Amino acid sequence: MPERRTVALVTLGCARNEVDSEELAGRLEADGWDLVKDAADADVAVVNTCGFVEAAKKDSVDALLEANDLKGHGRTQAVVAVGCMAERYGKDLAEALPEADGVLGFDDYADISDRLQTILSGGIHAAHTPRDRRKLLPISPAQRQESAASVALPGHGPAAEAPEVAPADLPEGLAPASGPRAPLRRRLDGAPVASVKLASGCDRRCSFCAIPSFRGSFISRRPSDVLNETRWLAEQGVKEIMLVSENNTSYGKDLGDIRLLESLLPELAEVDGLERVRVSYLQPAEMRPGLIDVLTATPKVVPYFDLSFQHSAPDVLRAMRRFGDTDRFLELLDTIRGKAPEAGVRSNFIVGFPGETEADLAELERFLNGARLDAIGVFGYSDEEGTEAATYENKLDEDVVAERLARVSRLAEELVSQRAEERVGETVHVLVESIDDEGVYGRGAHQAPETDGQVLLTSGEGLSVGRMVEAKVVGTEGVDLVAEPLDGSLACSEEAGR
Repeated sequence: MPERRTVALVTLGCARNEVDSEELAGRLEADGWDLVKDAADADVAVVNTCGFVEAAKKDSVDALLEANDLKGHGRTQAVVAVGCMAERYGKDLAEALPEADGVLGFDDYADISDRLQTILSGGIHAAHTPRDRRKLLPISPAQRQESAASVALPGHGPAAEAPEVAPADLPEGLAPASGPRAPLRRRLDGAPVASVKLASGCDRRCSFCAIPSFRGSFISRRPSDVLNETRWLAEQGVKEIMLVSENNTSYGKDLGDIRLLESLLPELAEVDGLERVRVSYLQPAEMRPGLIDVLTATPKVVPYFDLSFQHSAPDVLRAMRRFGDTDRFLELLDTIRGKAPEAGVRSNFIVGFPGETEADLAELERFLNGARLDAIGVFGYSDEEGTEAATYENKLDEDVVAERLARVSRLAEELVSQRAEERVGETVHVLVESIDDEGVYGRGAHQAPETDGQVLLTSGEGLSVGRMVEAKVVGTEGVDLVAEPLDGSLACSEEAGR
């Protein structure tokens, strides 16, 4: 009997990429591949790259080179690039990085097993030619669902019809494709939190962002597929799901109901075994009163607002082709906190945008000082090829951008520490995520995975990963909280785990 082929998936970038990797893992395992964690133990190392900003692209190249160094020293025979950077650059990446034995685009995902087998056998699969994926679907959102069947949408499942009955011989722990665009999915870790893709692509045309050109136009997954995948994840022991896409506030517009998220969230919250539902990637200009109500008043749906502000000075926002200003954004936050004072809010900001003045920067600082954000990401502007902003005049010198980045980053660090201190005395519900010699760590409702800090519990007796614990915040360490489990919470948690 021939030895089974082995593959390792190395994932970089955002939570959307993590979902895509688990879909690729599901496809490969269903086709007879063995999944391994360490690239050194794999016949093929598949690197799911990020193509968003220069730092992420550098990390992707470094990961490919690191995997390539394994060849000739162990089992690894081939290194293959997939993901956003591979999709965005295609042949150019293949020519610039000959260490990669294959550069596969999204259109290759449905045939990933055949592609890897060809490469592993010494064959050559031509790197794809990049194209503007916004042109693959109709301009009108209402016409997209029918056309989407012929377009590769990572995280949405195969373009071909899935069988009505799942094959009986699927490996244990593999999510069956339950609809025409529901993916096979294999979890790559045992974490109690998992992302679920709500949609793909983006219809916004922010002048600094290239994502729509290689991720395509916005298209929603059907609610039934989202629900079925969530139920399967809960059966696998997942306690929290995080809904991800390029813009969750647009969910349902191509399904005829822009308020579809408001009706979907209560259904997700009722899934057996699930403790928390979190929504990420919200656009401030698209926030609706009804959506705020659902996010702040639905049991198990956490009052968490990942709002993409990017800046607050009106002139900079208009140059970014975005909307709003400091006062409107502060009013939005007041509305949210009026309904849920404990709500968590995070955002990212770009400083040094072309034409940004000292007055614009001061306006951003005014917003940050008034916003009381729990987590803040700050990035210095740099040109992204193919974007409108790259053609702008009035570019700031690199040293000016670097100085402003350092200035606002210092302010952000101080402000998120202050916001954490405001939570001392609050009661938080902590999902335990790791237990080691250094302590028991988890996250409160206001903290998303990996981006917003964590909670250190002062006692971990009787706890295990995946338990939900009620605790009182007694201290802080920067953005992180220190919390003491409340009397009875450990017993309740232990009872809930039975």
